[in-house]
Amino acid sequence: MADEPKLTLATLRSMAERGEIDTIIMAAPDMQGRLQGKRVMPKFFFDSVASEAAEGCSYLLATDIECGTVPGYDLTSWEKGYGDFIFAPDMATLRLAPWQPGAAIVLCDIVLKGHRPAEIAPRTMLKKQLERLATHGLTAFAATELEFILFKNTYEDAWEKGYRGLTPANQYNNDYSILGTARVEPVIRKIRNVMEAAGIQVENSKGECNLGQHEINFAYSDAVTTCDAHVIYKEAAKEIAVEMGHAITFMAKFNEREGSSCHTHLSLRDRDGKAVFLGEDGHSPSKFFLQFLAGLLKHAPELTFFFAPNVNSYKRFASASFAPTALAWGMDNRTCAFRILGHGKSLRVENRLPGGDVNPYLVLTAMLAAGLDGVESDLAPVPVFSGNAYTADLPRVPSTLADAAKLFRESEFNKAALGADVVAHYANMAKVELDAFNAAVTDWERFRSFERM
Repeated sequence: MADEPKLTLATLRSMAERGEIDTIIMAAPDMQGRLQGKRVMPKFFFDSVASEAAEGCSYLLATDIECGTVPGYDLTSWEKGYGDFIFAPDMATLRLAPWQPGAAIVLCDIVLKGHRPAEIAPRTMLKKQLERLATHGLTAFAATELEFILFKNTYEDAWEKGYRGLTPANQYNNDYSILGTARVEPVIRKIRNVMEAAGIQVENSKGECNLGQHEINFAYSDAVTTCDAHVIYKEAAKEIAVEMGHAITFMAKFNEREGSSCHTHLSLRDRDGKAVFLGEDGHSPSKFFLQFLAGLLKHAPELTFFFAPNVNSYKRFASASFAPTALAWGMDNRTCAFRILGHGKSLRVENRLPGGDVNPYLVLTAMLAAGLDGVESDLAPVPVFSGNAYTADLPRVPSTLADAAKLFRESEFNKAALGADVVAHYANMAKVELDAFNAAVTDWERFRSFERM
């Protein structure tokens, strides 16, 4: 499993008394999957936060990526005064934060006044789908494969350069290369070891195709734990890169070469631990799995926004790029949006649509909602696809954020499965992103038009 036992409150208190811990990071994942919160001192944490929670401005779930206040959110606004909501620490997530000296970290759920869970909070959204899954007597297990590009530049240097002329940590395709990855092993090794020290079990690291592109993989766990580990890892990796004079980007598509993916693996088990995706013959997909896949395929277009949440995300969906353009499922077929792999009880679906910029809680929320509808609606299984899905006559992935946002916003299924308020909230997130992009003048436009138009 991805997580080892974490800190107890009693152990943390003892460590603080011995001076081993002097900072507790309390943070909640925002709409973009970033950690937002506060660093608190041990006395305040034990006297107040641990028993009574803490408060923070409600705009944290109603901003653009720049943390700017934007209109259109029912949760909060200037008219509503931008009041507070509650950071409720989930003590089951309490752990050391060994990438920061003397620090521990605890993840929080967002609670509104009146002790109501914030329905639009990503962690709450995933838990809602897991509760629905539990009515079937099932538990979800997942893993995410998050790719990134490592640069020799610092974040400050990259900013000053306008993100042009940066030096990737490797100058050639490193996919599976031991020699190439050895050149950046000091950084990657530190990330691996720090994650292990934080109780997050690392399986391996490897090079990828783009220049300076790498991937670190973690053992699977239950869905919430996997997402919690994902957002902690993403934060820690950036902080470690900073400490070592580097920068990391998780952009879905940094340049015209291969994009960075976040392939998401999912399997389900019943109360006895039986893998329900596995057929009675011990190797083929079960009827349950085939109907789950039918639900994924049926609803993928209207849920693509959760798999590709930014304008940049859609640049990744290119033919012959290992990022999917067609909605199909195949057995160990990397040209399909949904790849079935694994043997015996490890049989699972790999969703190849998400890029490195995704919010993992939203990805798994969407996958569970869609797949369960396939089962509950008794959908007819979709035949397995063999061959090159890039060139086949198949339904296509939405090609722009505008297309995906429209499908997401207008979907009656989404409103029923996620809640109309949730759909309206995230549809506004898409609108904010599109409005910001459409107002910008890009380098591409200047180079193309300055003299020749």
